[in-house]
Amino acid sequence: MASLLHPSLLLSKPSPFSPPSPHRSFIYPATRELHLPGITPSHKHGKLLICGATLEEPPVFEPPPPPLPPAELVASLKLNLLSAVSGLNRGLAASEEDLKRADFAAKELEAVGGPVDLYKDLDKLQGRWKLIYSSAFSSRTLGGSRPGPPTGRLLPITLGQVFQRIDIFSKDFDNIVELQLGAPWPLPPLDITATLAHKFEITGTASVKIIFEKTTVKTTGNLSQLPPFEIPRIPDALRPPSNTGTGDFEVTYLDSDTRVTRGDRGELRVFVIS
Repeated sequence: MASLLHPSLLLSKPSPFSPPSPHRSFIYPATRELHLPGITPSHKHGKLLICGATLEEPPVFEPPPPPLPPAELVASLKLNLLSAVSGLNRGLAASEEDLKRADFAAKELEAVGGPVDLYKDLDKLQGRWKLIYSSAFSSRTLGGSRPGPPTGRLLPITLGQVFQRIDIFSKDFDNIVELQLGAPWPLPPLDITATLAHKFEITGTASVKIIFEKTTVKTTGNLSQLPPFEIPRIPDALRPPSNTGTGDFEVTYLDSDTRVTRGDRGELRVFVIS
């Protein structure tokens, strides 16, 4: 008995010039009656005609897209981080969900960017950096996770731009804060710039220690002609334990225009070159 699947017994073949069709008819010699579910055998001229049989083509799986090159991946993750912190007023308007989203985006960038080596890339710290996000500001105080005056509560203080000016040659590390102080009507608000001067030193491959020196205040706007004045420093013996005049932080991501740091109290900060 000839095999039903022998190629010599296939009498009907599709033309090589006709378009392929998923529905084809095949004719096999009828050697015995076949009982197939859903198919009615028909004997004609000694042939078994099975019509409407469907040949299902194997599924085609598209290969996954190739991974992004490292440079493009870093650029994409940087954009994700900047998008996560945009519109949060440097962190003052951040909710708990915003804090988690920003932290997750920063961790993704830190993981791909790899460890920072300040001994090799110290020159990348040089310059004036603009703070675009600080998780510590979600406490709604100017001190962040440290004691500081509240914003918009007991004192009419509006926080403006915040910068860090770093000079790797003189080891100067200045935090520059723009503030607007409310005044009784009809007096206009007072615009000032406070510069908190520090010295810094590298204490590890990605660790930085800053030592506070002095605070200088300069009026701007309508009173910009007034000379700057220095706020007396609190003697070390009178400083509270939470304000020792020093601080430490880790640089967790660093390139020519973006810097991410994590402070000694867990605060996340994101800077862009200004």
